[in-house]
Amino acid sequence: MRLIRSIFFSSLFFQVLGGLVVLALLAYWFGWLMPVVKVSFLFFALLTLIDTIILFVKPLGVTAIRHLPERLSNGDVNTIHLDVSNGYAFTVVVEVFDEIPAQFQERSFSLKIQLKAGEARHLTYTLRPVKRGEYHFGVVNVLAQSPLRLACRKTQQEHPQMVPVYPSFIQMRKYELLAISNRLVDSGIKRIRRIGNNREFEQIKHYVAGDDFRTVNWKATARRADLMVNSYQEERSQQVYMIIDKGRTMQMPFEGMTLLDYAINASLAMANIAMKKSDKAGLITFQDKVNTVLPASRINNQLMHLMEALYNQKTSFREPDFSALYSVVRRKVTQRSLLLLFTNFETEYGVKRQLSYLSSLARQHVVVVIFFENTEMRQLLDEPATTLEQIFHKAVAEKFSFEKRLIVRELQKNGVYALLTTPAKLTINTINKYLELKARGVI
Repeated sequence: MRLIRSIFFSSLFFQVLGGLVVLALLAYWFGWLMPVVKVSFLFFALLTLIDTIILFVKPLGVTAIRHLPERLSNGDVNTIHLDVSNGYAFTVVVEVFDEIPAQFQERSFSLKIQLKAGEARHLTYTLRPVKRGEYHFGVVNVLAQSPLRLACRKTQQEHPQMVPVYPSFIQMRKYELLAISNRLVDSGIKRIRRIGNNREFEQIKHYVAGDDFRTVNWKATARRADLMVNSYQEERSQQVYMIIDKGRTMQMPFEGMTLLDYAINASLAMANIAMKKSDKAGLITFQDKVNTVLPASRINNQLMHLMEALYNQKTSFREPDFSALYSVVRRKVTQRSLLLLFTNFETEYGVKRQLSYLSSLARQHVVVVIFFENTEMRQLLDEPATTLEQIFHKAVAEKFSFEKRLIVRELQKNGVYALLTTPAKLTINTINKYLELKARGVI
């Protein structure tokens, strides 16, 4: 039974069979065709039998091995690897069907290649997850055809596997590398000149690529016959808290991802940059109550704690309770800190309801409210309006856009920094704001 389930017939098989059936029908009117039909049917059956036998002469003719990473990066393009090898003594046409997770809604994914005798091939394909969580891969189905192309052999290889999708660690590593090499400006991060001098001498060390040539210690260089530089450290480490609103307004999608997941990705990258700049990074998440409080720290495994905390965030997208947030911050965050609040205010009325809590926090900490520009509204504003309906839509879009600008003004008037950004530029603009405040000596 298992053998029978492994045998499939190709489209060429059915095309030839259909032709022979038509020929057999014609033989009823043209009797001289009947011997030709019989010989053709026998020859066709023999070829099919031979094709089937040579495909099953080996226990496993074609092998396919899938290589999955330990985790996938949310919102990024992830590469999946397949190693396919031909164990037959003849050329085969191979079609690989990988059962990718149900979240991608892809039911007909396959890779088709031709392999010579004994040839091995490395294949890749890409997946872009847009939600955190567990992603289950099924088996790898391999369909092999001999040069005759009549029969196919199907084998199931690889076992089902689960891969977790974490917040965007690819994006985090990208900005980390740019920060180490002092190339943040290459990715749109502004180069901001620091006001004043808040650094103190730490030690003399060997020069490494990326060190500022202005810090070269020429006396030490002459003594050691090697390039030496002065190393400085910031006068004190600051606390930076990423505060994520998991409420209803953060459910809004952009390019398949919710604003909440954009905020989570940006928080991870921002925390990593802050720690590279010798600051402490912490996390607070809330909706109708405060769910997560991870104290700010620079310990070696702090980034892993942050990643695990962000990965495990669940939400019912209820109305956020800013009073609960205010109460927890007052109790838990006693040192003056930078609070980066990721939320999404849509109306001036909405921000005024929470303004008392935000302004109270701003008297003790540096508060930056980061909320989102509606990109669809921006498209309506940029397009010319020719019909009455288009004019109406444009007027509504202008009202919403104006209200966003009023929110920025209202927050700034009450001592709260505001950052209005598109989801696509959230990470870049957040890091820019952090570097700006640090350069100005605000934190």
